[in-house]
Amino acid sequence: MPVTRLLYPLYQLGNPQLRLFRPNWFLKLVRPGKEQPPDTVQFRIPMEMTKYDVKNYLEKIYNVPVGEVRTRIQYGSNKKRNHLNQRVKQPDYKVAYVQLAEGQMFAFPDIFPAKIGTPAEGSLEEMQEKFMDDEKQRQKPDPRRGGVTEWFGL
Repeated sequence: MPVTRLLYPLYQLGNPQLRLFRPNWFLKLVRPGKEQPPDTVQFRIPMEMTKYDVKNYLEKIYNVPVGEVRTRIQYGSNKKRNHLNQRVKQPDYKVAYVQLAEGQMFAFPDIFPAKIGTPAEGSLEEMQEKFMDDEKQRQKPDPRRGGVTEWFGL
């Protein structure tokens, strides 16, 4: 199976010859559920993709040095039922574990860093933080309603 597909015909009248090569599939970087070594990255990939396709994809398109690729198929859950009491199966997907080349490391960026210090007593930041905490507490749903929204009342 070819790695790219053509969106334009091979020959086009006029200049320039516009050709756009795009991959047939996409890799989704996921945060692993269990702790991985720092040189291992986990991806969700299409079922048709092989280890060699993953390696070529990362090396040729993103210039990432790849040491080894391991794949496995994750079978979807078959436990849920719909409103007609019929079993509903989640789709299967393939997972690729990419071990980077010697000396390469990967770490997810810290999007929500911890607060450096607490605001001073009586400051504007402290008052804003107290107000936001009160609003969050006020907006929490009532646990006695059993998940039913507030607007649906009797």
